[in-house]
Amino acid sequence: MKLPHRIGLSLIALFLSSQVMLAQEHKLPEGITPLASVEGITEYLLEDNGLRILLFPDESKPTITVNVTYLVGSRHEGYGETGMAHLLEHLVFKGTPDHPNIPQELTEHGARPNGTTWYDRTNYFETFSATEENLRWALDMEADRMVNSFIAAKDLESEMTVVRNEFERGENSPSSVLMERVLSTAYLWHNYGKSTIGARADLENVPIDRLQAFYRKYYQPDNAYLVVAGKINPEQTLAMIKEYFGRIPRPERELISTYTREPVQDGERFAELRRVGDVQVVSCAYHICPGSHPDYAAVGVLMELLTSEPGGRLYKALVESGKASSQYGWAAGLREPGFAYFSADVLKEKSLAEAEQAMMSAIDGLRENLPTNEEVERAKKR
Repeated sequence: MKLPHRIGLSLIALFLSSQVMLAQEHKLPEGITPLASVEGITEYLLEDNGLRILLFPDESKPTITVNVTYLVGSRHEGYGETGMAHLLEHLVFKGTPDHPNIPQELTEHGARPNGTTWYDRTNYFETFSATEENLRWALDMEADRMVNSFIAAKDLESEMTVVRNEFERGENSPSSVLMERVLSTAYLWHNYGKSTIGARADLENVPIDRLQAFYRKYYQPDNAYLVVAGKINPEQTLAMIKEYFGRIPRPERELISTYTREPVQDGERFAELRRVGDVQVVSCAYHICPGSHPDYAAVGVLMELLTSEPGGRLYKALVESGKASSQYGWAAGLREPGFAYFSADVLKEKSLAEAEQAMMSAIDGLRENLPTNEEVERAKKR
């Protein structure tokens, strides 16, 4: 009866010894704790403010990439706030009192930057030549704009032009519009059913104080991951991270996890969109597990098995047969139960109904015509 207890002690000892080994490998700055190391990537915790750090040294690269991912996206938006996370992503590039012109600084350091927003997260990254000066600048800039970004009304007005253009590009894409309709039909309550770009009325009328409050709530060290990868010295890099990010205090607010869960779907749902144009599109979506679920890997293999070219079942049923001009599919690996999405473009002179039938037959046919070992192995290698 004591054997499980001994095993438990062994596991604890193993975990503690791995932490000791990580600490011994690099002399860590005070207040930084190693958490785990997998395939050369090591995770640390900045104890004072909760920032999580991932270091990936790679001496073969002449560059360094600094990435900050905030655990906030369109899933966290409230009523009247759609598009706020994406709009905020644009405003954070506008600068801080100590870094008043971030785009210019990025150019001066020869950096290749970007920012992206999705359902569960927003991230900012820049890749630059591997020098200590560049790394210090990037860490200082990212730490500063984490909590000191302007988020000003004048910038909101000017940046709205850029965001509006993105919105209108999506509205002019039949495939994008149909995907919005399909997902809003699949998710009646959960925010995964709302586009990350947001609704035009919300974008054009959101008060600046609501954007500022959203920023102060979510752009904090305890809600972020800092990733530094490339030609770095881990010990020196951790010291720099402590120097710049260690100045930021842990916020007093408490983040409450979102708790809306989409009810189990009680039957097939259909959405039809009719617009003027020459493009025909047929799409379908299925509810799937979260990206962290063990079954998500199997979903990924299944998507490859169906949509890969030229051997995928959907490719053969739709494109090879001439019923569609193209097809694709992808599985969203999300924090909460996500979706698998399939779509095909159909020429105007072709039958949309036949393409739909071919798509559904290929997908539903998996129940009777199970994947072969050869198909699975080929999909796993892609």
